[in-house]
Formats: sequence, structure tokens, C-alpha cells
Amino acid sequence: MKLPVKEAYEAYRSRDTSYDGVLFVGIKSTGIYCRPICPARRASAKNCDFFESAAEAEAAGYRPCLVCHPERPSFSASLLGTDSLAEKMGVHLCSYSSTPRSLEGMAARFGYSSRHMRRAFWDRFHVTPVTYLETCRLLLAKALLQDSSLPIAEITLASGFGSTRRLNELFQERYHLTPTALRRLDSSHPALGTLSLTLTYRPPYLASPLFDFLKGRAMKGIETVSEGIYKRTVTLAGEKGARYHGIISVSPNKKCNALTLTLSDSLLPVLSDVIFRVSRQFDLAAFPETIAAVLYAMNDGVPGTFAEGIRIPGAFDGFETAVRAILGQQITVKAASTLAARFVAVLGTPIETGHPGLTHLFPTPEKILSYGESLSDELGKLGIISSKSASIRALAQALMDGSLRLDGTRSREETKKALLALKGIGRWTSDYIAMRVLKDPDIFLETDAGIKHALPGTTPKERLTLAEAWRPFRSYATVSLWR
Repeated sequence: MKLPVKEAYEAYRSRDTSYDGVLFVGIKSTGIYCRPICPARRASAKNCDFFESAAEAEAAGYRPCLVCHPERPSFSASLLGTDSLAEKMGVHLCSYSSTPRSLEGMAARFGYSSRHMRRAFWDRFHVTPVTYLETCRLLLAKALLQDSSLPIAEITLASGFGSTRRLNELFQERYHLTPTALRRLDSSHPALGTLSLTLTYRPPYLASPLFDFLKGRAMKGIETVSEGIYKRTVTLAGEKGARYHGIISVSPNKKCNALTLTLSDSLLPVLSDVIFRVSRQFDLAAFPETIAAVLYAMNDGVPGTFAEGIRIPGAFDGFETAVRAILGQQITVKAASTLAARFVAVLGTPIETGHPGLTHLFPTPEKILSYGESLSDELGKLGIISSKSASIRALAQALMDGSLRLDGTRSREETKKALLALKGIGRWTSDYIAMRVLKDPDIFLETDAGIKHALPGTTPKERLTLAEAWRPFRSYATVSLWR
């Protein structure tokens, strides 16, 4: 839905951070489009065009600002709390821009006709999916040109272009300069051999509670959190089933409202997927002001419960988080971490990383199923009861046969129903997965031990009644009560 021009201009004039990533301003006199927070001098209202996406701005003939970097908002394709087809398509296109994707293939995965998807996408973003995808790839290439010292050939691969020639052609057509010329304009890129990207967010951002949450649930061998730096091993599928392995690290950027993502060169072919997963894991798409307007009232009952900038700890890998949730059923966080460490040590794939504590890749659904009927015996040796073994196997099977999707291509309600249909997965587990993996902003875990502790002397029904006032951000209320 288009913003009224008056509202859009006021957001731009006041540099309103709450519009960052969902409003782009084209300056007619320069042919440049900016984020509303751009530090440049404000243009007059009559000299501005307003757009809802970078792709729409570029389709209108504008090129990205070299000061405010419209390519950096990692949340521009995803609006908090939405579960619409067009929004999911936008997220999917950006997250897989590094690898070829046909609209027909996407349509089959989403369960709609390609014609219906084109129409829905145009109604929301006012550009075609192809134009949107091209913009995602160009902006990723631009970010790599300015934030890294990767050779042009590797940037071509990482951003999803079939050839350097095509990258050069489209870059010059849209931005009126070549990739090489852009790199010459920017002398701030890191030294050769580094690959770090800036992923922005709307402030404020309470990093410490999120990093502490991840630290308390880190799976030994897969993840470490130390001195405010999150590190993990990664294994992701790329084009034609090829798998790519490596290491990522995420840390707060002290120079701007952003996180710094550093990753192995081996992950370049799936770079857009890595960016998407990190953005969701660290909840970079949240609108803190909007959430605060609803949840500040929590402090009336329990002072200090809610603080603006709280974020939902998301999931880098849906299967991994779902398995961790099953292992954690009816036991303490510490006990669940112990089981998860044993699970990884036996079923995970050993990997040499050179990083202390990062020794394994999490097992894929295929590997879990390869154990067949012996899975229960193998996990039983680790202290994992047979019912949990059965649930993990059912989860892996559902992902393999397509009856369950954790990639956002199905609606949240449909996905939760599919989870509940699996043996051993009840409402708590389904809701927990929905909150962390599906990024559902309105989940309240009224039977959770942490919630009981935060609201002593209340029944589950009373807690549910209390939480009604916190809709549609009950997930953020849940995380606030966990602190």
C-alpha cells in the first residue's frame, strides 16, 4: 500500500528511522534514490518521488545513493508480521538471488500458478519478479564492491549473474558506471582476503539479550558466542544440490546501526542465502517503535519487563532449531544443551575449521533418515528417549517428502498444522518453532517454564488473558519475559 505523499515526505524530511527499508526517495534533480535517513541535504517535496522498494525506484530510472547505501538495509523486502504471498516472494527472491531461480519453480514450491504470483507481486511491489530479482543481484554486487576486495569474477558469482559481461551491462545501464569504476570511487573497502558485509537495522537494537539467549542455547561443535561475537559452522545447498560449507561470524558494528557479517569465501555461491538467514536470526526487520507502542504497557504490571529494541532470537537453520526444540521438551535449557552436544558429536559431520569450538556440521534430514530404524538405538545411547527420536525422524521425513516446509514458502498456519501432525510435537513445540523459525511475531508460550517464572502465581488461562493486550507482538512479549 502506497504511503500518502505528505506522510512519505515528512518521514524523509525528519529522517524517521521507522521508515528505513520500506520507503525510498528518488531525487529528481540528481537521478539518485536514497533511504529516508540519508544524511544529505533534504530536497523539496516537489523534487521527490517515493517508492516502496529499491526495485521500484530503479525501474523508474533512479540509481542508488553512494552515501546512504540503499543496498544495505537487509530488511527492505520483509515487513514485520506479514505472511502474504507477495512479501514471501520478495524475501525468497532476495534470499536466493545468488542462485538461479525460475518463476515456474518458485510457483511450484509456493503452490500457486506463475500467473497468480506475477499478479500478486506486481500489486505489492509495482515491478515484475524478474526486475525485482535483477535489483537484488545488482545491490548485492554493489555491496560486495564497496564492502569487500573480492575480484569482479567472484562478485559476479556471488551476486547470481551468469557472466561478468551481464553484470557490467546491467550495472552500467542502471547506475551509469561500471563495477570497476564504482570500486575506484570507494577507497574504504577492506584489505584483500576479507569478506565482511554490513547488515543494517532500525534502532534501537538490544544486542546483549539476543546474544545471551544464543549463548545459553549454543550447540557445542556448531556454535560459539564469546565477547559479543556469534560464530557457527554452515552447510547450505546451492545450485543442482551442491553443498557449501564454511564459517560465519556476526557481531555488532560500533560505527553504525548494523551488524557485521563475516564469512568464509567458500560460502560465496550461497551468499544471498547466508545474508537472509542471518537477517532473520538476528531479527533485523523489526520495527522497534511500533512494537514499543504496544508493549510499553507491560511495565505497568512488572516494571522493567519491556525495553524498546528487544528482538526475537531467530533461527539460522529451521531443521536444526526444530530438532533442538524437540530435544528441549520437558527439560531444562542446560539439560537440552547437553543432549544437543551429544547429538552433534555423534550424528554431525566433523569439519576442520581452525576455530576453537567449531568442529561439526549439523546433520541434514537425509543423514538422519539414513539411520533408518536404528536411529532410536543410536540416540538412546546418548540419553535421548525413544519418543524424541521418533519425533526427530518424523520431522526429517516430513521435510524430505515436502509435507512440511520451514523455508517460508507456506503460510504460518499451514506450517504449524503440519508440525502438529507430526508424532511427539505438541502446541508448545509448534509455537516455539513458529516464533523462531517462521518469525511469527504473535506467539505466546503461556505454559513455558520461563513465562511461569516471570509471572508467578498465575494460571495458564490467566497468562493468556493478560497477553491479549500484547497482540500482535506477543512473541516480543515472550522474549521480554524470558530476560
